[in-house]
Amino acid sequence: MPLQQQAATAHTDVIIVGAGISGIGAAYYLQRDQPEKSYTILEAREASGGTWDLFRYPGIRSDSDLHTFGYEFKPWVDSEAIAGADRILAYLRKTAAEHGIDSKIRYQHKVCSAAWSSADARWTVEVERADTGERTSMTCNWIFAAAGYYRYDEGFTPKFKGREDFRGQVIHPQHWPEDLDYAGKRVLVIGSGATAVTLVPALARQAAHVTMLQRTPTYVMSLPSKDAVANGLRRLLPERWAFALTRRKNIAISSAVWRFCQKYPKMARRFIRHFNRKALPEGYPVDEHFNPPYNPWDQRLCAVPDGDLFRAISKGKASVVTDHIEAFTDKGVTLKSGRELEADIIVTATGLNLLVFGGIKLTVDGQPVDYSEKVAFKGMMLDGVPNLAFAVGYTNSSWTLKIGLLCEHFCRLLAHMDDHGFSTCTPELPSKDMKTRPLLDFGAGYVKRSIDSLPRQGEGWPWVMSMDYKHDKTVLRKGQIADPHLRFDSVKAHKTPVADSGDKAA
Repeated sequence: MPLQQQAATAHTDVIIVGAGISGIGAAYYLQRDQPEKSYTILEAREASGGTWDLFRYPGIRSDSDLHTFGYEFKPWVDSEAIAGADRILAYLRKTAAEHGIDSKIRYQHKVCSAAWSSADARWTVEVERADTGERTSMTCNWIFAAAGYYRYDEGFTPKFKGREDFRGQVIHPQHWPEDLDYAGKRVLVIGSGATAVTLVPALARQAAHVTMLQRTPTYVMSLPSKDAVANGLRRLLPERWAFALTRRKNIAISSAVWRFCQKYPKMARRFIRHFNRKALPEGYPVDEHFNPPYNPWDQRLCAVPDGDLFRAISKGKASVVTDHIEAFTDKGVTLKSGRELEADIIVTATGLNLLVFGGIKLTVDGQPVDYSEKVAFKGMMLDGVPNLAFAVGYTNSSWTLKIGLLCEHFCRLLAHMDDHGFSTCTPELPSKDMKTRPLLDFGAGYVKRSIDSLPRQGEGWPWVMSMDYKHDKTVLRKGQIADPHLRFDSVKAHKTPVADSGDKAA
């Protein structure tokens, strides 16, 4: 169907891009703290839930406890603190339904571009309908980008020599076939990150054998799937009290563990190795397969609920091989060591492709915005880009802890602008040659591959991408909105009819 272009007829105060955990959270805080503001959520896919609806591979779950990964305003009451995607998705959709957020979502509406006009103090957003190919436009005062930072339509798979020679199936976890039959088959999982360590024990329940092939080991820690303290508190206290106490406990524990790893990396390495050795069979080569060359939390630690990965290895249902791939063969892969691994199915759990703000092309007064040249302000705005906020969570803790604080700060910013009659808000660098560094100080391969396309961060607040919940709780929840590097202006905007946010067929 040829693309059609319609005149801009609908206006809303805030357009939220993405109906995942961040977008639903942003909508809740807007309704709670800025009830007079109109908003619309534009979701490119046909369903809400983001990551938790997209990924369908066996065993998919959060590796953060749901008392902190869930919303502060919505208690997690399931007995399992480390939960699967189905329970997380149900939690998100129930939250959206309870607060009427689901009626504000326009599905299959992909934001292609957005153009800022300083004269009008508003964005014109170009949207493509995935089901019809039709193009429409909307205007808004603010854009809140809640689309995460990776591509939803494709994952990362390296080029493997001889891949076309393999006679079995090659699958990326991001595109898992619903009808895949792996029962009684030999499965080779390439990778060692969170996806791989989740897949291996899940596949091992039905597969003949699962092999995890990794180039470099990853830190893996066993965590109980059920939080005994949380479940005990729920029996003694009202639901919200029990949730609040559990959440505070888990935040304190995770922060303490991260700080300990940062301050005493050698000791942290020894502790992790000790627990891994106890969980694995006697004589198992722990240092070969579970002793990374980097320090703990230089990359994210992988959590395995109730040690399921170690149990699968101990039962002989799974194994780990640390080596490099030489080439694919008709039966599997050959390694640089000369060893050959045979498989019926190969899963390339080799990572993600990053994509800033869902690939939205921005212009400010006709000038294209190059994300790689921008610096993040308070971890939620970009220098020189007016009325644009974005949500990126923690990499060293539960993602949603940061999202909640950013959303609260965003609502406080809107209130400040209303109180003073401002219509635009733009971060400005103290100097063009300000020293910067990568946005994400994180050693994961998917970050390193895309680091040159991402915005930057500075050396200190407010230009630093803080990963410290205690610090952020103070500055984002209670700190001043006005800042020497934040320029506010007043522009009398034209009036436009407000969009009917509940019209999903618009």
